[in-house]
Amino acid sequence: MNRLRVFLDPFLLALLTTVALASLLPARDAFASFIGVVADAGIVLLFFLHGARLSRQAVLSGAKAWKLHLATLGSTYALFPLLGLGIAMLPGVPPLVGMGLLFLTLLPSTVQSSIAFTAIAGGNVAAAVVSASFSNLIGIVLTPLLVALFMGKVGGGPSLQAVEAILLQLLLPFALGHMLRPWIGDFVARNKDWLGRVDRGSILLIVYSAFSAAVVEGLWRRLSGGELALILALCIGLLAAVLTATWLLGRVLGLPRVDAIVLQFCGSKKSLASGVPMAGVLFPAASVGPMLLPLMLFHQIQLIACAMIARHYAQGKEAAQG
Repeated sequence: MNRLRVFLDPFLLALLTTVALASLLPARDAFASFIGVVADAGIVLLFFLHGARLSRQAVLSGAKAWKLHLATLGSTYALFPLLGLGIAMLPGVPPLVGMGLLFLTLLPSTVQSSIAFTAIAGGNVAAAVVSASFSNLIGIVLTPLLVALFMGKVGGGPSLQAVEAILLQLLLPFALGHMLRPWIGDFVARNKDWLGRVDRGSILLIVYSAFSAAVVEGLWRRLSGGELALILALCIGLLAAVLTATWLLGRVLGLPRVDAIVLQFCGSKKSLASGVPMAGVLFPAASVGPMLLPLMLFHQIQLIACAMIARHYAQGKEAAQG
């Protein structure tokens, strides 16, 4: 059953259903304005909860493995963006496809799946918690800066209004959530299941709002089936390149096996949970849908690939111990 859940991720199915709904029944006029306001509130709630969940103790306790964490950050915020910029500038890659793929490469790493796959593979779970958490923490500031730096080179980038929105919708609620953690941390931990559903519901609402605006602006007339196939192929190639690079980097740095596993899993994935609200803040409404398509495809591809790799490592460990 767990394997089936990886290959048929229920949340991805919910996302695809939301995209289909927005394509058939997009929000328009007053309803679109209402949905946009509620989606903005969802973004604030998401980052407030991100801040409340971040454990200061976990960050401090794992700071000693600086070589591993720097390597993970280097993969997430240097290797990925350089590959994304190269893809966006390839001859024959449509601007709409290139911009979406570039935005994907500028996002922080996942948290839950990175930790889960590290645990399955027999890696250093504590270090994975620190690497993934710190990637998300620094990404709140670094991702918008990278968007301004890299996407400006290919015709995009956030406006001054987006900078203000980042401060009010991302940084401020995140900081408030983290400051209130001593008082609300236990409540968040006890109710993580239904708060997780609130997270996912907020993301679905943001996706519906984004794709509604894109559909009204003619998204499916601008993006062909061939371009969707191109996005899929480029996502597979991008993930394969980064998985290979992080595996080689672990060997070059002489990391212990348990830490090399952390580097590969934390350094090769991108966060859908962070990417959806960030896109909603950084880009005009009609542009958010195209920006999210590569991320949604990459999200599922990385789950499948990393699940297979984690099982392979686990079997190797069992064989060595046996």
